[in-house]
Amino acid sequence: MVNEQTVQEELTVAKKKSAKPMLWISMISMVMFFAGLTSAYVISMKRDDWVSFDLPSAFYTSTILIIISSITLFLSQRFLKQSKRQLSLIFVVATLLLGIGFVWQQYVGFNQLKSVGLFFTGPESTVSTSFIIGITFMHVLHLLAGMIVLLVVIYNHFKYKYKSEDMLGFELGAIFWHFVDILWIYLFFFFYFIK
Repeated sequence: MVNEQTVQEELTVAKKKSAKPMLWISMISMVMFFAGLTSAYVISMKRDDWVSFDLPSAFYTSTILIIISSITLFLSQRFLKQSKRQLSLIFVVATLLLGIGFVWQQYVGFNQLKSVGLFFTGPESTVSTSFIIGITFMHVLHLLAGMIVLLVVIYNHFKYKYKSEDMLGFELGAIFWHFVDILWIYLFFFFYFIK
């Protein structure tokens, strides 16, 4: 007869072993997706109707916010490892608020593009603005998924599910958040230098 506790322990160990590789596989697929979009952008630059323009100032602000959010999440994880739960919780909530600020600045950036006559679709749209807004919007969707992950992390934090020796859920959330942050930094510099 198999001991039920032993089965549960084995399932927990198996889950821990498979969680990070599954996350890495999903992130690799996201990298391929954005690599395809940015490749299409580069190829489309050869079109006669390509229009170059400077990035909206709100995109610079959003980049700063997302870099700070990675720092606050890193500090939150460090405090959790040191069993400083309150500090950890403060910094993970700060990360979520910075993520909200990032999304808001992206929205402001879209409006800045519109205010100078650059639209996503319609007769006044250009291929370049459609690409930038489309790719940026796809990134925002991935960041919103990251914000949902942060909400789950915050909820589990309140429920005391994380301990300095058992932080798998927190680590998975942090890996995804840092990945989405790095992805935006790549996109920002891509759009900044390749016009």
